[in-house]
Amino acid sequence: MSDLLDVRGLETQFKTREGIVHAVNGISFKVKEGETLGVVGESGCGKTVSMMSLLRLIPSPPGKVAAGEAYFDGKDLLKMDNEQLRHIRGSKISIVFQDPMTSFNPVLTIGKQTAEPFLIHNNVSQEEAKDRAIRYLELVGIPNAAERYNDYPHQFSGGMRQRVMIAMGLICEPRLLIGDEPTTALDVTIQAQIVELVKKLRDDLGMSIIWITHDLGIIAGMVDRVNVMYGGYIIETAPVKGLYSQPQHPYTIGLLGSLPRMDESVDRRLTSIDGLPPTLLEKPHYCPFEPRCVYAVERCRHENPPLMPVDGDEHFSACWVNPRTGKEHK
Repeated sequence: MSDLLDVRGLETQFKTREGIVHAVNGISFKVKEGETLGVVGESGCGKTVSMMSLLRLIPSPPGKVAAGEAYFDGKDLLKMDNEQLRHIRGSKISIVFQDPMTSFNPVLTIGKQTAEPFLIHNNVSQEEAKDRAIRYLELVGIPNAAERYNDYPHQFSGGMRQRVMIAMGLICEPRLLIGDEPTTALDVTIQAQIVELVKKLRDDLGMSIIWITHDLGIIAGMVDRVNVMYGGYIIETAPVKGLYSQPQHPYTIGLLGSLPRMDESVDRRLTSIDGLPPTLLEKPHYCPFEPRCVYAVERCRHENPPLMPVDGDEHFSACWVNPRTGKEHK
């Protein structure tokens, strides 16, 4: 599979009263055609900021993309002017946001908001856009879509609103769909329904997906590969099976240790990660996880490790120590 998205050295900063917050610190990753990439980590690690930066949706000021390249289909998104980028957003790359209630305009009908992206990006009539919107509302499981076309957001449940958000994201059949924690506000039953829906639509439409979440449990059976972020860095990346079976970074081990598992025959006490995330008011020149890490050695306090191959050609970890053996990498 060829690379659809190739991000190199992305850095994003925010100017605050306390100083410059280094939210994303030189991350690089790729997304292949038809691939689903999971991006996980706790709140404030840079997951959403990094993806919003790609489409220049970061409010400026106070934010700015300080460095990097982001090649989508061979063209750098970060060097496009606003008109070029307008033809990409919503058409070739779509985003489904976290809270569907605040993402909708409360005084416009669901149908009008769903049809709008298709109307903007295609030379079609209002009637054609309406027919397309109804078809995609039906595709995501909205019952009686034609009758509900003129309803308003407050007339839909949380799960139904999220389905409508997905319909809006898919109506132009984008090549890349970014889901920004789209199931966080939903109960577990609706979460499972939304995940299964996205997987089916991915297979039917052949698109690539970036799925942002803080919940490793949601993406276990959904993605092909996972990027684990911490302190504005990607600190581990691996195929999903390799990450779950052989996590190599102490932070990833801690995340997985905090999840209950159904495949274990004996009881296991859930673990927690002591301490707090870094404030990022200065760019770390040491391992950002070092203050919370039980495996830290002297080198961790003075030198930030790059991503290094640890378990085959596709598994990389940014850690000076092998947590399985407790020995430093040479």
